[in-house]
Amino acid sequence: MNERHGDVQDGHEHPRTTDGPDGRDTRDALRRAWDELVATARRTVADGLVVGTSGNVSVRVGDTVLVTPTGVPYDRLTPDDVTGVGLDGRQVLGSLRPTSELPMHLAVYRATEARAVVHTHAPHATAVSLLVPELPLVHYMAAAMGGPVRVAPYAAYGTPELAENTLWALAGRTACLLRNHGTIAHGASLDQAYDRTAQLEWMCRVWLLSASVPGLAPALLSPDQLEEAGERLRGYGQRP
Repeated sequence: MNERHGDVQDGHEHPRTTDGPDGRDTRDALRRAWDELVATARRTVADGLVVGTSGNVSVRVGDTVLVTPTGVPYDRLTPDDVTGVGLDGRQVLGSLRPTSELPMHLAVYRATEARAVVHTHAPHATAVSLLVPELPLVHYMAAAMGGPVRVAPYAAYGTPELAENTLWALAGRTACLLRNHGTIAHGASLDQAYDRTAQLEWMCRVWLLSASVPGLAPALLSPDQLEEAGERLRGYGQRP
C-alpha cells in the first residue's frame, strides 16, 4: 500500500496517509479489514450462499470502501489484491476492477450507518424472491432485521436502478431480498452483516419447506408478536 499522499500506484491515487503513527494506523486498519473481507467472501462460498464469483462483499474503513474485485475467485485473493474506492466511487486502492455491484454497495453506505455489506445469491432466498413481495413472518428473527423482509423490484445487476430499488426495500431494515437475484444485508461489522445474511437464508428455507406441505399453510406471526420479539431481542446477549 502506498504511504505518501499524491503518489500514484497501478494508475490509482492512494488514500492520504503519512509515515507517522496515524499513517501506520490507517494502513494497519486497511490490511486487517481486507483480511476480514476475504475471509467473509470465502465463507459465502463454503456455506453455499454463492457459486463461483457471484455475490460480493464490502467493508468501510473511514471514507474508503474495500470491495471484492469483479470476476476473481475468492480463494485466489491475496493481501496484495486490496481493492478500494472512495464514497464517490473513484478507485483509490489497487489495480483490480471493483465488483460490478459497486453502485448498490455505495448506495447503502451513503444512506445508512453501515460499516459492512454482504450480497449473495443464496438459493432459498433467491427462490423466495420469485414468489412473494415480502418474506412471510415465519420466525421472530425478522425483528432483528427491522421487520418483515421486503423484496426489491427487479433491475439489471450493477445499475443505478437496482441500487435505488435496494434502498427502497432496505428502508428501516438491515436486509432485503432482490427479485430474481439474491440477498443484501448490512451491519456494523462484517460478522454482523454475514450473520444477517445467513439468518435470512435460513428463514427463507423454513418458509419454503413449510409452504410445500400439501393441504397445510404455515402459521405466521402477527405484527404484535413480531414487535414483542423485537423488544426482547434488544436485551439479548451479553452486556458490555
